[in-house]
Amino acid sequence: MSVPNELGKPLTQMLAAAIALSGICANPAWANGNDLETGGKLTLTNGVTSVEGSSGGGLASWSVIAGNETDEGIGASAHVTLVELPDYGWQSHGVSIGLFDRLELSYARQNLDTKDVGAALGLGRGFQLNQDVFGAKLRLGGDAVYGNPLMPQIAVGAQYRKNLDAPVTAFVGATKSDDVDFYVSATKLFLSKSILVSGTARLTRANQFGLLGFGGDKNDERSLQFEGSMGYQLSRKLLVGGEYRTKPDNLSIAQEDDAVDVFAAWALTDNFTLTAAYVDLGNIVIKDKQRGAFLSLQAAF
Repeated sequence: MSVPNELGKPLTQMLAAAIALSGICANPAWANGNDLETGGKLTLTNGVTSVEGSSGGGLASWSVIAGNETDEGIGASAHVTLVELPDYGWQSHGVSIGLFDRLELSYARQNLDTKDVGAALGLGRGFQLNQDVFGAKLRLGGDAVYGNPLMPQIAVGAQYRKNLDAPVTAFVGATKSDDVDFYVSATKLFLSKSILVSGTARLTRANQFGLLGFGGDKNDERSLQFEGSMGYQLSRKLLVGGEYRTKPDNLSIAQEDDAVDVFAAWALTDNFTLTAAYVDLGNIVIKDKQRGAFLSLQAAF
């Protein structure tokens, strides 16, 4: 995986700082490759993969780290996600690496098929909007499962988004075709109650998750947005719940609504998880009521 030149120094410096802060270089398992472990997390406690590639729910980022590894090993995950809406088709795929349950590095490619909307906008039927998302997340403290039930797992993260259709984003009024989001997440699974709660505060100026660029004529500054998730564990292998995510409304030409879903995540095995959801993304460009099916398959090791 190569990082684009446009990423620049800010995210590179953040990654270096994250590695240093996580203490990876001093971890005995890192020093002696023979001691590295794989697996060890309880089923479903690494979350699933969001459409942006980070570990969490389908729409929201959580503070959990990708992979099935504990603090003595390295893990990884890969995902494919499909969202079928009345007037659009959304596809996301990518990979994540988890280092000692402390640091997560992720990549996702997002594609939005505009179907007949593309023709109406003069782009051509079935025109695809494309975006690369590179992410880094650092767990600062706490534990999502164990320890003090009043102390959640807390993580900070950044996502560099590179829209690959700059002429289109400029046409709709976006001021940038690439940008960086910053967020902080807190997640806790109350094992005795089988209840999971997660909240994320995100600084962003992304239009439709960045697929329509960043910033616009109504607002060109990052704004604080919220992502909330709640789930109930029906069994060790089945989690049901819902998510709510607020989004900025920067473009006069394309009203943007908040996003919501109701989901079920089923651990097929210790390594494979299937997530199905009903998702409501509201208005996307000239089409209202974009509600439909969300299906995602994750492999984690």
